[in-house]
Amino acid sequence: MGTLYIDQKDSEIRIEGNCLVFFENGNRKGTVPLNPLERVIIIGNMKIETIIFHRLAQSNISCVFLSGRNLAFRGRLHGRLHRNGLLRLRQYEKSLSPVAQTIAKDLIKFKLEKQKDLLTSLIDYNPGAKYELIKAITTISQILDSIPLQSDLESLLGLEGSAAASYFHALSFVFPASLNFHGRNRRPPRDPVNSLLSLGYTLLHFEIVREIELAGFDPTIGFLHQFEYGRESLACDLSEPFRPDIDKMVFNLIRERQLKETNFSYHKEQGLQACYLKKNSRKIFFEYYENWARVNRAQWAEKVRALARWVMQDEISVC
Repeated sequence: MGTLYIDQKDSEIRIEGNCLVFFENGNRKGTVPLNPLERVIIIGNMKIETIIFHRLAQSNISCVFLSGRNLAFRGRLHGRLHRNGLLRLRQYEKSLSPVAQTIAKDLIKFKLEKQKDLLTSLIDYNPGAKYELIKAITTISQILDSIPLQSDLESLLGLEGSAAASYFHALSFVFPASLNFHGRNRRPPRDPVNSLLSLGYTLLHFEIVREIELAGFDPTIGFLHQFEYGRESLACDLSEPFRPDIDKMVFNLIRERQLKETNFSYHKEQGLQACYLKKNSRKIFFEYYENWARVNRAQWAEKVRALARWVMQDEISVC
C-alpha cells in the first residue's frame, strides 16, 4: 500500500492490534494494517486516539496534516530520524562556501532541462500552441547557456524566475480555455490548473522533506535557496527540479478528462477568487497522484542520496 489518505470529516480512528480502525457515527467502517504503510495524509477534522501517533512514530511512518477546505499544509509528524551529525556538519559548511553555487547551478539546469522536455513533448498534442511553445523553449535554452557564466545566487534565482515566466506563459496556451489558466498564481490558486499544481507541489515537498530527514540532512539549510526563518530551504532546492514532472502529471490528468471544470468550486479568500477541488473529487486526484508517485519516488530518494554522497565525498556533480 505505502500511502494512506484519510479524508473523511468527523470520522473516528482507533487502533486495534496492528491495524487502524475507522468509525463513522459509531459504526465500524473498515480497517487498514499499519505494516505496509510508509506515509499517512490526514485531511481536515477527525477524532484520533493519541496512541495512533505513538505507533506511527514508533513504526517510522511519516504523517502530514492538510486543512479540510483548501488542502493547505498544516504540519507533519516523523518518527526516529537519522542521527548523521557529520552529514549535517558538512552540509552547513558547504552551504556557506562557493560549493553552494555549484550545487545551485546543477539544480537549476536540471529543472530547466525538464521544462524544455515537457514543452517539446506538448508540441505534438497542441499544434495550435506551437509558436508559443517554441518561443519558450528558445528562451529557456538561452537561459541555460548563460547559467555557467553567473557568479552569484541572486543572479541564478533571477534566471530561474525568467525561465519560469516564459514556461508558464507557454503552458497557458496548452490547457483548455474553459479552465482560465493564464499563468502561475497561488495563495490562493484562482483556477483549476493552479489549484492542482499547488496541491501537487505541496505533496511533492512533503515527499522530499521525508527523504531529506531520513537521509540525515537538515531540511532548513539549502544551497540554491539560502536560509530564511521558517523555510525548508533544502526541500525547496530538491523539489524544484521535479516540479515540471508535477506539471506534466496535471496536464495528463486534465487531458484524460479525469478532472473537469465541474470538479472545482470557487469562493472568496483574501479578497480574491479562490479555486479548490470539491471534496468528492479529491479521491480522483489522490488516486492518480499516488499511482504516479509510486513510480517516481525512487528517483526522488536517489537525488537526495546523490547529494549526500556529494556533500560527504566531494564528488563533482549532484545531477
